[in-house]
Amino acid sequence: MPVTRFGISIEQPLLEALDEYVKENQFTNRSQAIRQLISKNLVEKKWQCNNSVAGAITLLFDPKKREILNQIALVEEDFYKEILSSQRFLLESDKCLEIVAVKGTAARLTKLSDKLISIKGILHGKLSMSRAD
Repeated sequence: MPVTRFGISIEQPLLEALDEYVKENQFTNRSQAIRQLISKNLVEKKWQCNNSVAGAITLLFDPKKREILNQIALVEEDFYKEILSSQRFLLESDKCLEIVAVKGTAARLTKLSDKLISIKGILHGKLSMSRAD
């Protein structure tokens, strides 16, 4: 894809924040960071427009609490069309990581994620999405 160069004016505090962002994320330069920020913004805008997206829902929980597994199964059953696959990893005797690969409209995946993350006993949950069209 052809590259177009352009210049911008930016306030010093914002430039310092950009440089910190470049450093934290180990980008090779500011341009790479700006491209990533623009792309991220466009993806998030597509989420709001409710276009087709794909992503992953990660859940961390205690597998010994059987009611959590039952609740996860009940929620996932209602969203079988959006769930591509699910994989569970035992991290420690009391910590389990579940990764659910999903595809669908942003609103539907957000609803699924919210239902899973709100299950009592879920220690941490997160939805990551990218455009799929």
